[in-house]
Amino acid sequence: MKTKIIFSIVLIISLGLCLSAGTKLNFTEIHLEENPLIAFRIIVESGAIDDPEGKEGLNALTAATIANGGTGDLTFRDIRQTLYPWAASINVHFDKEITVFTGNVHRDHLDEFYEIFSGLLLNPRFDESDFRRNKTNLLNYLKNTLRGTNDEELGKWAFQTFMYENHPYGHVDAGTVQGLESITLDDVKEFYKRMYTRDNIRIGIAGGYDKSLIVTMDEDFASLPSGGHQKVELPEPKEIDDLEVLIVEKPNRATAISLGFPIDITRADEDFYPLMVANSYFGEHRTFNGVLMNELRGLRGLNYGTYSYIENFIQHGGSTLMLPNVPRRQQYFSIWIRPVEHATNHFALRLALYELEKLIENGLTEEEFEATRDYMVNFSKLWTQTLSRRLGYMMDSEWYGTNYFIDKIEEQLMDLTVDDVNRAIREHLQADNIKIAAVTANAQEFKNALLENRPSPISYSGNVDDSVKEKDEIVKNYTLNINPDRIRIVPVSEMFEK
Repeated sequence: MKTKIIFSIVLIISLGLCLSAGTKLNFTEIHLEENPLIAFRIIVESGAIDDPEGKEGLNALTAATIANGGTGDLTFRDIRQTLYPWAASINVHFDKEITVFTGNVHRDHLDEFYEIFSGLLLNPRFDESDFRRNKTNLLNYLKNTLRGTNDEELGKWAFQTFMYENHPYGHVDAGTVQGLESITLDDVKEFYKRMYTRDNIRIGIAGGYDKSLIVTMDEDFASLPSGGHQKVELPEPKEIDDLEVLIVEKPNRATAISLGFPIDITRADEDFYPLMVANSYFGEHRTFNGVLMNELRGLRGLNYGTYSYIENFIQHGGSTLMLPNVPRRQQYFSIWIRPVEHATNHFALRLALYELEKLIENGLTEEEFEATRDYMVNFSKLWTQTLSRRLGYMMDSEWYGTNYFIDKIEEQLMDLTVDDVNRAIREHLQADNIKIAAVTANAQEFKNALLENRPSPISYSGNVDDSVKEKDEIVKNYTLNINPDRIRIVPVSEMFEK
């Protein structure tokens, strides 16, 4: 009898533990007891793909109203005045698939900070004035920043929306002008109730916090309603037929160009890693490691820089590094030609495509491969300079279902051969079917030049090596197979309108 009682007690305790474990939230931890800084990352499985039709921007506006708003007890102004002397910060970033709220604070102020940070997510104030202010900010971003003052971002977003026409990825993450204008505060409140559930949230924390905080957070966030959401199905992007061109006509002093095509791999695929080496050799972001940087800027001085990417790349602030927590189920290869003088826009586009074709034809030599691989293994270690970035990459790895990305880079790259890299180039890259977006003042002239394949000679004010001039003679007549049915001019005032 006594044995049965003991067994029953053990069984009840075990069941209780299982039930408790079943209600636990998803935590990612980097516990460093001696580190006085604390970094939070809270990921909500909600992105621009979840915007209802006609209300594009609802995910962004909901997130912005939360992060740049108040709690039930504190106004937005109260929070900002409290955080400032602590040198603490709360920010939000929204992308296609997820939204991430970040917080950073010294542990001397951790308790008070956590109360504010959790209050924003669990008990948002949803004040009418906060809603209007954030709505105005998002509209200003579309109308004034993208359309008005930032041609580089305008070109990149024109390219993405062009590439993903009639696709869930097909609008700017911030929304559209008409979509944002139609959104009400009630829409935001309803979207919050539907998407901000405990099954839709993953919590990350790093630094020298007391482990009891995990228990507190688990209890607090368990107060959110249960239920996840059905992930939006992603169709294959529309096939590209030859070179398809969108020209955004805007009075400006230089032409910004972005181009590329969808690819069928992400960090979850083995071929991502040899392709990473190839891309670093070809166009590493803001470094002279890349062929594109050397050819367009270093040898010819055409612009500040030209780079390539094998996944969606968002620069982290003023650094040269990628922003963590922008994962996507579908990715793309792209080349970003930073603004060039209008007189050289045709030549710059030709040169970038010419170099892409040569990369596919020739691949890397053994020497180029070894130098680039070693560079990538070492350079990737710099991507986790802060606790927050390290935490972000860990959470990205969990999202993709892989081992920790930074460690995986070294593991994969050290086993690669030059043949692996060149095979990946041939299998995943191509130079024939590409979407091109250009922002320029001479739109009709540029269109005519492209369609007619006019020669695009280039001249220099100083001395240039004969090898550069020899290549220029080839590039100026390099044939661009423009699809005449897929080239159009759009006034900048119509971009991102609906």
